[in-house]
Amino acid sequence: MDQYALLKIFFIFVFETMSYALKPAIELDVTPRTTVLYSGLIGAQRYRSSAVNYSVLLLEDKAGILYVGARGAVFALNTSNIANGKDRMIYWEASMNNKTACSKKGKDNKTECFNHIRFLQRFNETHLYICGTYAFHPLCTYIDKKEFRLSSQFEEGKEKCPYDPTIGYTGLFVDGEMYTATQYDFHNVPDIRRNFPSPVLKTETIPTRWLYEADFVGSALVRESINSSIGDDDKIYFFFTEKSNEENSFFKQLKVARVARICKGDWGGRRTLQTKWTSFLKARLVCSIPDYDFHFNILRSIYKLEDGGDWQNIIFYGVFGSQWKNVKASAVCQYSIKDIQKVFNGPYVENQDTSLKWNEHTGEVPQPRPGACITDEFREKGYNTSTDLPDNVLNFVRRHPLMFQQVRPMENRPLLFKRNVDYTRIAVQRVTALDKQTYNVLFIGTDDGWLHKAVEIGSQMHIIEEMQLFEEPQPVENIVISKAQRSLYVGSQSSVLQLPFSACQRYTSCFECIFARDPYCGWNEGICVDITIGVNRVGSTQDVQNGKLGCQNSTAQDNIIHKKRTVLKGDDVLLQCELSSNLATPRWKFRGQDIPSYGKDGYRIGTDGLLIVESRVEHTGNYSCYAMENNMLFLVATYTVQVLSEFLPETVKPTISTTQNESTTQTLPADPPEPEYQTFRTMEAMYISLITVLAGLCFVLTVVLLYLAFCSQPHQRKHMVQGSGRNKRRGGSLVELQTISSNCSNKQDGHISDGFLQIVPGEGQVLPNKDPPPPPPLPPPPPSSEFANGLSATLPSVLRKMNGNSYVLLRQSEPESTSPHYYPFTEELNKMLEKRKHLNLLQKPDESSV
Repeated sequence: MDQYALLKIFFIFVFETMSYALKPAIELDVTPRTTVLYSGLIGAQRYRSSAVNYSVLLLEDKAGILYVGARGAVFALNTSNIANGKDRMIYWEASMNNKTACSKKGKDNKTECFNHIRFLQRFNETHLYICGTYAFHPLCTYIDKKEFRLSSQFEEGKEKCPYDPTIGYTGLFVDGEMYTATQYDFHNVPDIRRNFPSPVLKTETIPTRWLYEADFVGSALVRESINSSIGDDDKIYFFFTEKSNEENSFFKQLKVARVARICKGDWGGRRTLQTKWTSFLKARLVCSIPDYDFHFNILRSIYKLEDGGDWQNIIFYGVFGSQWKNVKASAVCQYSIKDIQKVFNGPYVENQDTSLKWNEHTGEVPQPRPGACITDEFREKGYNTSTDLPDNVLNFVRRHPLMFQQVRPMENRPLLFKRNVDYTRIAVQRVTALDKQTYNVLFIGTDDGWLHKAVEIGSQMHIIEEMQLFEEPQPVENIVISKAQRSLYVGSQSSVLQLPFSACQRYTSCFECIFARDPYCGWNEGICVDITIGVNRVGSTQDVQNGKLGCQNSTAQDNIIHKKRTVLKGDDVLLQCELSSNLATPRWKFRGQDIPSYGKDGYRIGTDGLLIVESRVEHTGNYSCYAMENNMLFLVATYTVQVLSEFLPETVKPTISTTQNESTTQTLPADPPEPEYQTFRTMEAMYISLITVLAGLCFVLTVVLLYLAFCSQPHQRKHMVQGSGRNKRRGGSLVELQTISSNCSNKQDGHISDGFLQIVPGEGQVLPNKDPPPPPPLPPPPPSSEFANGLSATLPSVLRKMNGNSYVLLRQSEPESTSPHYYPFTEELNKMLEKRKHLNLLQKPDESSV
């Protein structure tokens, strides 16, 4: 077995081990409390046009304008309502010659050979700067903000914008300087550049490659010079994923997440590192579950959250995924700028020529410190700019770009972990709740068009809701937040979506409003209101910390569902109870007494509701369904069930009297002395008897015919019988019955009968007048309508909960794994109905009242 086979076996073992390691981490997996489908979105506005790929968003909050870069077009939308028809647009398509040349290069003329906008930011007070791939020939130009038109002059964009519309890219303007990071050319050599003003600076590739197949996801400016006691410089941080080159040879192909920084005042070296960064350093970003040793290595999105303008309080939120394709999981980790700064001030990593392994540099470090920005201490020693740094410092930077220490997340673990989800983008908003505490609310997009809204409560996460943003699954490609409009804007392949921070009116009871733990929402005088609007804060109730206090005086009886069920004795009754919260569990009471969840006296509690198996007269009474959440109960639905001992004529109506303690008394008419009609059970017995008699006759007749056929023709040893009609429909061929009967003592061709029946393939003709008797008639099927037990005549094969208590139909091959005490009853009911072959119908199967 060669080394490649051994490596393959080892990696398979690693994959399986990691998959298993995720299973015990279920307690870290946060379940969204509520699920909002596309049709249930409140306050959403959409903008669509003939363009596609609305991936670049630039928000001018004060001006009330959202600039959108798409494929071949730029839009200016009104932030108050992006769908109000007051949009302005610029079409900037690639020329036909460029498209043709792009196609000849082997690129896809349906997706790649267009002008995909990749860069769109403010250049100054009057103009925007924009760059596009322009069918694999990047161009840049200016946009007049007032007239909203392109400049007549175009600039070469090969040093500022990638050729490929799908490759990782980030860029920003800082005080008139353009910083970008991507793979600029066909050679796929990644680079971090300052494009203008001169001199243009780049990363180094020899003798040590600073970037190794880097995939950039974001960049951020941190103004560390403000109120600096040491005269420090501002810094620009770049976030990306690249192949690891510091591990040993066996793991050198693993990918890792990185953060790199450069100083804004860097001008390169005088002799060494000319036109190259003298301040470039990078470190690894770690996002892992320590107890299970599982690492999330792929960085997908980054967001910088500032606090009051003090750069030392900046927190970066990163969205991570797994490198292994057979593990679908995501995590959100947060990093403080202080921890990042501490790593960049720590030891370096070096690679000895005699070893493939990278180790901590333990030798002498030259002064001033390599990779540091120019500070007052440097100036005192005569180093006023990077061009004044000595060659030994610059050579050390060239060979030691990587830091030995790793940037670990706050609390040394992920803030949020989610299995079976691929997060793509993140944005964070700070909200001051009624308890005067500030909470961080996370808006996280997925690869299939969902948005998770979560709140950070201490060191724990609570996902308030998950929302389906688009009818067709598509990745969330960008998210920006507007404080002025109290909205977020989401860019995708098909449209731009404007969504309010919260839809508090969705919660119709005090319990729902408080249990949501939404910092935006509070209960005020019978309705759930947005407390971020100042007038709603007075008199409102909210409990973000615990999600249980504030509804002690609320009865929550306004939206209770009450239904009646009347069934015959022996039938099965399903009392449905739909819970709006995925975190709630059902609890049922009968006549004020709890019904055990494990099942007793014919009761079974599952996610569909309460199932009464083979109902009896003593099951008659009032049933109440409660939702248990946060160790609190609140009423959801009530049922009045009456079980009849036999079918009653239409003129006879049962009476039910109910007291306050849910006890039920039943008054039924006396049994008629002589029944004048057939009950369904009697009819069932008749049908079964008839079928049994006919089946017996058919069996006897078949035996007699076979005996006569084979014994009355001693000279014919082979008979051909055509397959049944069912075999015909299935495409079956004719079969040959080669029979030797022990009862017919015939000896032919030297063969002696030994009493067996052999079936061999063959082709032949149908024997005349030997057709089998027709099958007996089947009992008539019941009419298709809703039955008295709450089920429809045609039941789905499987009912599955989708993220909680909202049900969708799925195929039989997709069962839902649930608790042993709570499970859907649909398959079990199907088996029961198939076995009994009857259902008792009433004139009014369901009488509902609210």
